[in-house]
Amino acid sequence: MTAIRNLIVNADDFGRSPGINRGIIRAYEQGILTSTSMMVRWPAAVEAAAYARLNPRLSVGLHLDLAEWKYTETEGWKPIYEVVNPEDPVAIAAEIQRQLQTFQDLMQCEPTHFDSHQHVHNSEPVLSLLRTVAHSARRVLRSHDRQVRYFGGFYGQADKSESYPEWVSPTALIGLLKEAGPGFTEFGCHPGEGADFDSVYCRERSIECDTLCDPSVRAAIAREKITLVSFRDIYTG
Repeated sequence: MTAIRNLIVNADDFGRSPGINRGIIRAYEQGILTSTSMMVRWPAAVEAAAYARLNPRLSVGLHLDLAEWKYTETEGWKPIYEVVNPEDPVAIAAEIQRQLQTFQDLMQCEPTHFDSHQHVHNSEPVLSLLRTVAHSARRVLRSHDRQVRYFGGFYGQADKSESYPEWVSPTALIGLLKEAGPGFTEFGCHPGEGADFDSVYCRERSIECDTLCDPSVRAAIAREKITLVSFRDIYTG
């Protein structure tokens, strides 16, 4: 017998801007998206949460937002903004609770999973603090849960923000589907429409959105015998 291959297609940055919201909603309604992670500090989080409450099949997690960095040739990686001191565990713990409470107020429910903007939770002290919250809630923490493998290869930039739109084409995504092994795999993505946001990752978002909605991608998922699921299928199954 062939082991079941379950694929969660999760979009980061829900709530960052109306254009990102539109791209995520389109990828969910017309494409293969099953899940998203919400940035609750931004004004567009209100409209994102309103949509999610009306569409409960869309899995929505907390995308912890502590900072964003941008690479320049002259200065290397420099912060665009920092919400708290990234080395202050007391401030970080308080900010996690603030953002979690905001999520609960907006969504009227708990997050279906936890992750973070630019993967800050992969480093200490954020990792230990967010892992404790996720464990208490009995939810998946990206890259740190045995149940779900995280795969971030569907991304249109290299390490220094060089743009490679071909990396997020339908052909590229179809090739990456072979990485979805038995059990649960999360594919990260960043769809969006328009350019109404200041981000190191911008024009690639519309390409991602088109790719996620491309019929050839859904056909490849069927050929690969992959089942599209969400984080809800893990903690309710």
